[in-house]
Amino acid sequence: MPQTIAGIGRTLAFGEFISQAFAAFRADRVRATMTALGMVIGTSSLILVVTVALTGKQYVLAQIENIGTNLVWAEYQGLVNAGATATVKDYITFEDMVAVQQQVPEVKGATPVLNLHERISRGSGKEVDVLILGVDPSYQQIRRMLVVAGRFLDDTDSEMFNKVCLVTQKYAELNYGGADLALGHTIKVAGVPFVIIGAFRESMETFGRSEIQNDTILIPYTVARRLTGTKAINQIYFTMFNSEGVPQGTKDILRVIKSRHRPESQYNVDNLTDVLQVAEKTANAFTLILLLFAVITLIVGGVGIMNIMLATVSTRIREIGIRKAVGATRIEIELQFLTEAVLISLVGGVIGTLLGIAIPFSLRLFTDIYLPVPFLAAVISIAVSCSVGILFGTLPAKLAAKLDPIESLRYE
Repeated sequence: MPQTIAGIGRTLAFGEFISQAFAAFRADRVRATMTALGMVIGTSSLILVVTVALTGKQYVLAQIENIGTNLVWAEYQGLVNAGATATVKDYITFEDMVAVQQQVPEVKGATPVLNLHERISRGSGKEVDVLILGVDPSYQQIRRMLVVAGRFLDDTDSEMFNKVCLVTQKYAELNYGGADLALGHTIKVAGVPFVIIGAFRESMETFGRSEIQNDTILIPYTVARRLTGTKAINQIYFTMFNSEGVPQGTKDILRVIKSRHRPESQYNVDNLTDVLQVAEKTANAFTLILLLFAVITLIVGGVGIMNIMLATVSTRIREIGIRKAVGATRIEIELQFLTEAVLISLVGGVIGTLLGIAIPFSLRLFTDIYLPVPFLAAVISIAVSCSVGILFGTLPAKLAAKLDPIESLRYE
């Protein structure tokens, strides 16, 4: 029972501190509002910084994922210490692709890429160098190509050796005035006419840093193999069942390919795992830098709270002396001023948090812009606001508690 009564006494004392703090705010509304404004700006900045950082991070990672996070590619690099056989190329073959699919369980699908370089006559009669790629129908899904007009290659085209092709969207616009206008036209590759059945583009812009160039034409691999008369291919693209299987799958693919070729032959088997990791680290570093700016804003707001509370102590010295004279302890005086500092910081933090969340919500409601709402950041912002109030309110509170009651009563 005595513990219960003591607990009630402490609760009432804390409630008294709260009421006194609000009374102090009402007595000087302008000062309290201006002090809280710093915390409003700081916490809203923190929310917006996290929102912008998350948006940027998601955008960068989404662009990389559009290429394919489950993607692995293999290509021939050259010979090392080959001696007399240095001039004999040891390219990867279609049979290597089949062997990998049979021996590596992580592989879901694969497509060969056979390069042909031809000079194609444009409408003006001028001939230009064009890259022809022989690919399987699965190339569209594995490389995530977008068909903007017509259709992609299918199994019938490969099995029947159909003389059909797709051109890039840029090629179609430059030579025919548009993707739809290119359909039905004929392009001669090695003297063989191919009918354009579609136009395509990459799911994200790689600025020519992939096998797809502005002037690239896709034809069935089976037809390309007949035109070249070779089993060798330039690249093989593999897709895995899931991203977790990419690292081990990459090692297994290299092992299978090397086992089928000469020991001195070198092959590059790679994936986008390193690129994703670098992009994520860069985005996290960018987020950290922005957060530091927001923290500096909060610190500035905290310094403002400390200055205001120091000024408040100096104007309420006589009040402090009276309270001590009627029995208030040092701890009670300290808690009174610390409560005022925390409340100013907390009120500003809550308003700033609501403002920071309202902006991305408004953009989602009234525009097509989707911004993530970082609710965890909102919780952290409020917690940081309380911490700032405690941190920067402690010094003024301690100074008030240390005042001598007799000197305080004499203060005018």
